[in-house]
Amino acid sequence: MFERFTKDARAVVKGAVEQAEEAGARYVGADHLLLALIDREGSRASFALAALGLAERRDSVRAAVGEARRRAGLTQAETDALAGLGIDVTEIVARVEDVHGPGAMSRDGRSAGRWRSGHRPFTREAKDALAGSLRVATDRHDRHIGDEHLLLALTVRPGVPAEALADHGVTYESLTRVLYGDGEAKAG
Repeated sequence: MFERFTKDARAVVKGAVEQAEEAGARYVGADHLLLALIDREGSRASFALAALGLAERRDSVRAAVGEARRRAGLTQAETDALAGLGIDVTEIVARVEDVHGPGAMSRDGRSAGRWRSGHRPFTREAKDALAGSLRVATDRHDRHIGDEHLLLALTVRPGVPAEALADHGVTYESLTRVLYGDGEAKAG
């Protein structure tokens, strides 16, 4: 599959690994793919994100991802569902952090000390996003997988990246409209 990745898509994967390293994470997650995508410039995905106004709100997306990490990767929707069952995730996070320090519930490994350099495996969510990019490209009859396909794949898979993007007005439909024109977004 990776032989079909364009230079920009490969740069996103490499950037995701760098994002994980900078965070001290033991794994490369779908959130790292998102952060690498929003850092890109001069690519199809960066064009689409800029057209949708996300270029000026990168810090807000980073903050949303960081907040989800503090909640052990739970989306706001999952947090709200748990609240409906009487479970206050904010209170749980606060109590855990009081005992174990800030970021203790984060999956980035900071609470366990910095992760050594070396190979970081991809999480199931990240692997699913990469596989999803192949499906998106195939569905579009594209021969190569570009960073735009990675971005589209992140919007359709439930999780923190899709939620953070949607909260900033970036959905599969809006991306499809920007990338491929109005006619493509009406399918469904």
